[in-house]
Amino acid sequence: MAQLRSLNPSRTTIQLAYYCRNVGSVCSGSRNGLLGSVTEFYSSNNTNKNNHGKFSQKRSLHTICAGANVNSNGSKNAVQRWQNPILSDVRCLHSAAQDKQAQVSVADRTQHVQSKEEGVKPQRDPLDVSFNDPIAAFKSKTTWELARAYLVYMICSSEKIVEHNMTLMKWTNKMLGKKIFTALMKATFYGHFVAGEDQIKIIPTLERLRSFGVKPILDYSVEEDISQEEAEKREVESSVSSAGDNEKDAGALPQYHVDKSFADRRYKVSSARTYFYLNEATCERNMEIFIKCLEAVSGATFGTGITAIKLTALGRPQLLLQLSEVIMRTRKYMEALVGGQGNVLTHHKTIKDLEKYYASVGDNKDVQQFLKNVTSDKEGILHLFPWSGIVDEDSQLSDTFRVPDPLTGQMRRLISQISPKEEEMFRNMIRRLNTIVKTAAELDVRIMVDAEQTYFQPAITRITLEMMRKYNKDKAIVFNTYQCYLRETFREVVTDLEQASRQNFYFGAKLVRGAYMEQERARAQALGYADPVNPSYEATTEMYHKTLAECLRRIKVLKDCGQDARKIGIMVASHNEDTVRFAIENMKSIGISPEDKVICFGQLLGMCDYITFPLGQAGYSAYKYIPYGPVEEVLPYLSRRAQENKGVLKKIKKEKRLLLSEIRRRLFRGQLFYTPKGNYVPI
Repeated sequence: MAQLRSLNPSRTTIQLAYYCRNVGSVCSGSRNGLLGSVTEFYSSNNTNKNNHGKFSQKRSLHTICAGANVNSNGSKNAVQRWQNPILSDVRCLHSAAQDKQAQVSVADRTQHVQSKEEGVKPQRDPLDVSFNDPIAAFKSKTTWELARAYLVYMICSSEKIVEHNMTLMKWTNKMLGKKIFTALMKATFYGHFVAGEDQIKIIPTLERLRSFGVKPILDYSVEEDISQEEAEKREVESSVSSAGDNEKDAGALPQYHVDKSFADRRYKVSSARTYFYLNEATCERNMEIFIKCLEAVSGATFGTGITAIKLTALGRPQLLLQLSEVIMRTRKYMEALVGGQGNVLTHHKTIKDLEKYYASVGDNKDVQQFLKNVTSDKEGILHLFPWSGIVDEDSQLSDTFRVPDPLTGQMRRLISQISPKEEEMFRNMIRRLNTIVKTAAELDVRIMVDAEQTYFQPAITRITLEMMRKYNKDKAIVFNTYQCYLRETFREVVTDLEQASRQNFYFGAKLVRGAYMEQERARAQALGYADPVNPSYEATTEMYHKTLAECLRRIKVLKDCGQDARKIGIMVASHNEDTVRFAIENMKSIGISPEDKVICFGQLLGMCDYITFPLGQAGYSAYKYIPYGPVEEVLPYLSRRAQENKGVLKKIKKEKRLLLSEIRRRLFRGQLFYTPKGNYVPI
């Protein structure tokens, strides 16, 4: 698979296209100009360890010369793949550049790109925290784009159109034909919510965002348009072990077993992409897509970009269900053993305490081995199992998750039966994730692991934290996502912050309100377990603010102690301007500045521009979640965006008012053909 990636010419094109565009080299007319740019680009990719730790020469070669399999033997077959004479020059130049072993830092590379406007300092604007300034909100948009946005929001305000939007789009496609339909979508919904069809075509959007102080979170938003019946069939088949579903076993938790009524995970979900497992080959393709996103964002953002991924895209959901059940059964086991509630870490018990609980069976060899594998430090026990083994790709789940009966000493399995084939599937899932995160670390791009349903989330969080422990040693590369509509969010975040502190790794978190509320409530009621969702919108807002405030408090403690404040990095991913204001005001009150680079803000492309762009232009770290993909294949995504806009009519009302105000202003001032040009540099 790695060899296949090295033969993909599109990645070289992405990097060269973006770099030539930004540096202003004479790519269009002179091969020497192109070669000079590529030499400089190659040199800058070989960063030294002091700046970013792990930029490998192998990845630099892969990124720049991905169009050919250039090896030490100079294979003729590899050379023959270089049909383009310009790329052939790049290959030759690589050899010379490799001899020089240039060590130019990413910081130097970024500075080079930023200095394309000779001698002009980056612009910064004052921030209107009421977010009522239409000029600041839309100076990055042409007047046509403003009119298109207004039209899209008007359509999204019609409940009947939104309710049947997917049917209408399919019908229009059949009536008009692919060519006209594609043009119509690009002029309306697709053009507003999606950046482009591929990694090349999104470059102008990324460039313009950057020039106005906004960075991207890339997401390849192609989805399968499958029926409810097909979705249910796939989910049930992929969520039950070949050994059978042991839901009736003693200690089994119904929440972590598939139920056909909720097998279509798209049910009552409008704002989150859903992957349905088909086979291992599909998971491999998903891994490749995520890596392409990483390379695209790396070439266009120079160390400031992010790629979002979902764990359900990388493996069989049954494995996440079983691992989640293990985690929750472990908590119940610990609660029964020592009393109290919550994660093992929160009990503050020591190995000696455990030895007392197992006193009657202390001479049992299995018990002694179990105690030997418990993870602890001077503050107490962190984990009952050696979780670190999971991310090393060689862990046997069936052997790992066993605990001793405190009365008999007999070892009990906390995980239902897993076949050897399923063990291999789990190792494949972890291998894929390791490959993605390792690539991100080498390319200096961050990974945000999206949150999913509560029956998957314990496993997703546990795996993500282990990836943090492994890769977030010098900076935050991996971020987890926390949904604040859940009752346990604050406790979960605090526990994970404690683990990061005690095991000394950088903690990254994206805070969102959440995407699965209606589905979660309905499932809990149907299956008879406690509703995991906060009782009201206000309670969710309180949970969000409480969690964010705790993160900010801990960041201040780090600063006051002279430690690296970036040990904690938080993304405030919210379209709620009150929450954004809360974050800004708290940052100011405790002395955290945007330049500390510990707090960033994120919104979706095409939504809440009146929040994102003023933040970026004022020097705050601001992101847009950037979907891309072929028009016909992102229709499910566009359908969800329309549904989501229907649900936030109050926000749309304000954005429509600001859009109309700016359109009128430009008409009255003769700025109908206004051309956006920014000189902002993202934090």
